[in-house]
Amino acid sequence: MTALVLYGTSACHLCELAEDLLLDVQALRPGLQFEKIDIANDDQLIERYGVRIPVLKRLSDGAELGWPFDDFTLREWLAG
Repeated sequence: MTALVLYGTSACHLCELAEDLLLDVQALRPGLQFEKIDIANDDQLIERYGVRIPVLKRLSDGAELGWPFDDFTLREWLAG
């Protein structure tokens, strides 16, 4: 199983695109799970990710993938 966090905000169009990509990949990789975290109400998360969202974080090793990324880049990052 691969567990990820998707950092973003509810008013972020790019975050919606990132979620759509994740859902497409998840359909092919049933072991892929992710949780969306809205950074809007957390000052520490805003400071860390505010200008970078959407950002994916792999929980197993803490690796992060910042936007922009596409389907290919996402799959390569997940394989790494």
